[in-house]
Amino acid sequence: MTQQIPSTEPELTGVRNFRDVGGLPTVDGRRVRHGVLFRSGHLAHATEEDAAFLSSLGLHTVFDFRNAADMKLEGPDVELAGVRNVNLPLSDPADGAEFWRMVRDGDLDQLRGLLSEGRAADRMIASYRAIVRERTAEHSQVLRALAEDSVPALMHCAAGKDRAGLSIAVTLLALGVEREAILADYLESNATHRRYKVRRNGSSPDTYSPEVMELLSPLFDARAEYLAAALGAVEETWGGVDAYLERGLGVTPRLRERLRGRLLD
Repeated sequence: MTQQIPSTEPELTGVRNFRDVGGLPTVDGRRVRHGVLFRSGHLAHATEEDAAFLSSLGLHTVFDFRNAADMKLEGPDVELAGVRNVNLPLSDPADGAEFWRMVRDGDLDQLRGLLSEGRAADRMIASYRAIVRERTAEHSQVLRALAEDSVPALMHCAAGKDRAGLSIAVTLLALGVEREAILADYLESNATHRRYKVRRNGSSPDTYSPEVMELLSPLFDARAEYLAAALGAVEETWGGVDAYLERGLGVTPRLRERLRGRLLD
């Protein structure tokens, strides 16, 4: 079992799923440097104390992978003085808008039709595979920015689990981090204090019933099968991680070494 270096996490009030990715081991015996790569949920509800803590990290860039629909629902990130905010949506603003309206507003019968019998998990798997295959330009931009000057960096989406989780995983793959450690970091999003707070409209007894929450669970879980599907798409489409990085993302061995120099001890 891979041993990870524990990091001290702050008690943030309005930001979910924050953590330093530092300490993860690479296959050649190095480790991700602490204090250079962070991940979290959105920063829209950050308190003054949260913002003060985030400002203390010396961040160069915040990568926000949310789309217009996310921002309409949650609001824009708080402004952090001197920090560059880069918005790179990893899903189309219109894609799934009706689906997420049903998640928030749908009654039990509608949710059963939408999410039961594995349909929710299947949707997540398809989404992970699509992001890897279709969002190569965005992931290339992130890796190039990190290699050039954009550290320390924070990556986030809405929950900090899926789009940010995949972007962190892609970065860790480029750094040569052990697969087991990448998976372990991804699965940390399942911790109770990290999970996204499900928003459901309505006042009927079914709004937050056990059956509804079970139907919604695959959407808000970090599951090994989701990440495996993304990595499977890498293998199927490019034949392996090295080819994905070089041909898919345009990350040359030289650029990869610059990235490793910035982010690894």
